[in-house]
Amino acid sequence: MTLFDSPSFEDHEGVHAFSDEKSGLKCIIAVHSTARGPAAGGCRMWPYASADDALEDALKLSRAMSYKNAMADLALGGGKSVILGDSRTQKTPALFEAFGRAIEAVGGRYWTAEDVGVSPEDLASARKQTRYVAGLDGHPAASGDPSPVTAEGVFRGIQLCVRRALKRDLGGVRVAIQGVGHVGGYLAEKLHAAGAKLVITDVNPETLNRVASATKATIVSPGAIFDADVDVFAPCALGGAINLDTLPRIRARVIAGAANNQLADAAAGRDLFQRGILYAPDYVINGGGIINVAGEIRALDRGEAFDPAWVDAKLDHLALTLEEVLDQALHERRPTNEVANQIARSRISGEASSKAAA
Repeated sequence: MTLFDSPSFEDHEGVHAFSDEKSGLKCIIAVHSTARGPAAGGCRMWPYASADDALEDALKLSRAMSYKNAMADLALGGGKSVILGDSRTQKTPALFEAFGRAIEAVGGRYWTAEDVGVSPEDLASARKQTRYVAGLDGHPAASGDPSPVTAEGVFRGIQLCVRRALKRDLGGVRVAIQGVGHVGGYLAEKLHAAGAKLVITDVNPETLNRVASATKATIVSPGAIFDADVDVFAPCALGGAINLDTLPRIRARVIAGAANNQLADAAAGRDLFQRGILYAPDYVINGGGIINVAGEIRALDRGEAFDPAWVDAKLDHLALTLEEVLDQALHERRPTNEVANQIARSRISGEASSKAAA
C-alpha cells in the first residue's frame, strides 16, 4: 500500500520522513492542513511495530489536529510528528536536537509540543535547533505543561454531557477512566473534587496507585475497564479504545475523554448513536491542551507574555462548540462524530476558500 492509498490519507499537504544515523532519530512529520495557519500538534515517541504503523498514526493524528484546531477556533492548521523508538530507553538530547533540525527543515509550517513519550525537557533540546517548539518553561511567553488545561476542558465537557444525558450534576456519578497519566490523572482529581466515584486503570502500577490513593478510586485491570458498571466512560489512553469488540461491553451512557482518535472507525460512532450512548467527539472535548499551546505561539509571535485569560476564554468557547455539536446531532438525529467532522471540514475549507479568493 502506498501513502496515497492509505485510508488515513486525506489530502495531506506534506508528509516528511527524517533519519539521523548518528543520533538514531527516525521520525515522520505529517502536515495535514495550513489553511487556518501553521500546522500545530504534539510529538509522540512510541515503539511502533513497523514504519507503516508509525505513518498511519501520523496521518490520523495530524488530520485530527486540523479538526481539533478548527473546532477550537484557533488560527492554526493540523500537524503531528511521531518518533519511532522506546521513550523509556532510547531518548537522548542528541536525538531531540536532530528532531529539532527536522522541524526546522519543514520551514515554519509545523509547530510541535509534547505528546505521549515526550517531555518538556526533551523538547528543550529540540528548541536549540528551531524556534517552532511550544509548551516549554523559562520565558515570558511560556505556557507550561498543557496537560492540566486539557483536563479542564475534558472536565467541563463531561459536566455538560452528564447534565444532558443524566439530568444531574457530577455528585455521585460513576466514572471509569482508562489511563491516568498526565491528563487522566488531572481529570481524576477534578472529578473526585466534584464528588464523582471513580474506577481507574493504567499500565503503570505506580501511577495507578498514586492516583487511586489521592481520589479514593477503585482499581481494575486494563482489560476490565470496559466492563465497569459506570455512568461515564472516559478514554484517556491511546486511540482506538471504542471499537466493535469493546462497545457491547460498555455500560456507560456517556463516553467523554481525553484520548485522541477514540473511535476505531466511523462504524463505531454509528453504533454508539444506535445504542443511545452520548459521545463527546474527542477532538472537540480535548482541545484545551492545544489552546494552551496556541496561547504560547500567539505570545511568541507578538513578542508578548503568555495570557491565561485568553486561554480561559477559548475554553469557554470550546464548551459552547461542544454544545453546538450535541444540539445539531440531536436535531438531525445523526452521530455526534459525523456532525463534528462536517463542521470542522466546513471551517477548514472556508478558510482555504477565503485565502484563495484573496
